[in-house]
Amino acid sequence: MSDKSARPVVVLRQGRESAVRRRHPWIFSGAVGERRGTLQRGCLVDVRAKDGALLGCGHWGTRGIAIRMLSFSEVADERALIQSKIANAISVRNRLGLVRNTATTGYRLVHAEGDELPGLIIDLYGSTAVAQCHSAGMWRLKDDIQEILLTAAELGLEQVVFRRVESQIEDPDQQAAEGDQSPPEPSQIVSFSENGLRFLADITGGQKTGFFLDQRVNRQKIREHAAGKHVLNAFCYTGAFSVYAIAGGAESVVSVDASKSAIDLCRQNVVANSVSAPHHTEVADCFSYLGQIPDTFDLIVLDPPAFAKHQRAVQRAMRGYETINALALKKIKPGGVLATFSCSQLISREMFRDSIMRASVAAGRLVRIVDVLHQAPCHPTNIFHPEGDYLKGFILFVE
Repeated sequence: MSDKSARPVVVLRQGRESAVRRRHPWIFSGAVGERRGTLQRGCLVDVRAKDGALLGCGHWGTRGIAIRMLSFSEVADERALIQSKIANAISVRNRLGLVRNTATTGYRLVHAEGDELPGLIIDLYGSTAVAQCHSAGMWRLKDDIQEILLTAAELGLEQVVFRRVESQIEDPDQQAAEGDQSPPEPSQIVSFSENGLRFLADITGGQKTGFFLDQRVNRQKIREHAAGKHVLNAFCYTGAFSVYAIAGGAESVVSVDASKSAIDLCRQNVVANSVSAPHHTEVADCFSYLGQIPDTFDLIVLDPPAFAKHQRAVQRAMRGYETINALALKKIKPGGVLATFSCSQLISREMFRDSIMRASVAAGRLVRIVDVLHQAPCHPTNIFHPEGDYLKGFILFVE
């Protein structure tokens, strides 16, 4: 329980409270005026307007994002607030049909700002929860979070693994909801199901929490397009799109990634699903690989890592998206399907579409958008935090 009488207070500068009144969960350092009491990184603070009005409570940071708002009203008990919000997140996943779903046992339980818990990510893999703390405040609460999760009977969890992420959201130039991880730890492999398919994830040494759960719905769409196709899965990571393509009846699949450990898990994921279509893997730079391939693929998936993790990288990222899509468009067979994605939060959907348009011109191909793709529903976007809509994708028909 947080002692309200001893809680530090942050008073915003005159006229800087409007975003908070609109329930945006981030307060940047430039909006901070007076500080009262002892502020330590990660502590809970009351936030007040210049006129003294209480705006809510949040976790104090030390970089560009000075405060992440947990509540826009008074908070008497911090632990009770966290427990209530996690319970609400569980209820939302239950309504999405994910809780106790034996066909899909891997999904996101808590999506930071999307679940009004900024700084906290929780992914479930069967009986294991993997939590990322993107803020010192959430890291401080990790024992409470672990207890709350393990006592949630409907989840049936056996262990909670914490992965600390210290670098990105508190820096104004690194505002991605998904981003750089702390140094890799020894691997811990867990298995889980997604849409009836079986996967392995390295929850301690892999990227994010071990798997890209945000692409679940989009992988199903690729499955629907894959019958009879020769498929290239570029930036494949551990091969989830490849598994779906083979399950959808692909004629052949090639999986390419620069990480040997990711390719090793990719092979294991294909084998785990007892698939029979020819599957070939390559450890290679995807830009170089796309520049050298023959024009034999009629379904290409491009799911690169974030090209823009801070504002200074936006223009370079735009050139990267244009280049990689132009390479794919030049090589894909006439009548082919290109599924292309950006997970760079700083690249808007319109910006990403423009980069694909320029790539189409450079490749000299007629391209039709036939589907617009988003992150899976278990990664909800808070209406007051549009930055949370980070995953953009298009399915394109290429003449």
